[in-house]
Amino acid sequence: MLTPLFSTLLGSRPKTVIGMIHVRALPGTPLHAGGMAPILDHALAEAETYRAGGIHALMVENMHDLPYVQHPGPEIATAMAVVAREVKRAHPALPLGLQILAGANREALSAALAAGADFIRAEAFVFGHVADEGYMDSCAGALLRHRKAIGAERIAVFTDIKKKHSAHALTADVDIVQTAHAAEYFLSDGLILTGAATGEAASAEELRSVYAATKLPVLVGSGITADNLKTYLPLADAFIVGSHFKQDGHWANPLDPARIRRLLDALA
Repeated sequence: MLTPLFSTLLGSRPKTVIGMIHVRALPGTPLHAGGMAPILDHALAEAETYRAGGIHALMVENMHDLPYVQHPGPEIATAMAVVAREVKRAHPALPLGLQILAGANREALSAALAAGADFIRAEAFVFGHVADEGYMDSCAGALLRHRKAIGAERIAVFTDIKKKHSAHALTADVDIVQTAHAAEYFLSDGLILTGAATGEAASAEELRSVYAATKLPVLVGSGITADNLKTYLPLADAFIVGSHFKQDGHWANPLDPARIRRLLDALA
């Protein structure tokens, strides 16, 4: 369901497609090389490709910072703020989101405020779980207090529930709808459902159940393609797409403008 904040930030269109910019490895991470200039050039080039293809919104994520650590150092948040700010300056009309892996939600919120971004994607908002990077505890109370303290209430916090790349045995007795209700009760601005891993499709059954049970916007956070979009259109308000827009459908490859056009044509 489109809430006033969601519509203000992402527009009142029936369905929104958010194009993911996988930022190159940042300074201090194992795969980094070449300084900030090529990182900025790459992010701005992808942003322009998305804009030219008619994408509705953008999101930046430090996907290449392998292997991820929880709550990375200030150099990562600072670099992401710089990248996001340059993307926003280049395309002020496109709503912009930000995510900092892994689980660096407070850092992402601070970077988004500095960059003039519009929303963040937050992991482990409610209920703890075991991720690739280790145990992640819930963060809703601390995160929203941080948002209030820094004056960032205009920035939406969209929250993963039962997220990908994680084991949820600890909460096996809490189903996806109960998790959605908990996130709604704890003031999430929107719910993100994913498949088990990057590029894997979310469960249509789970999406249908959550979409019917919550008043919050529902976003699909992985696995959307031009071929399966029609299946998911009635089940969500927005779609975060990264892997499918890349050559051969792999997240680390360059963007393929033809794939962007094909998915957006399927939306019509």
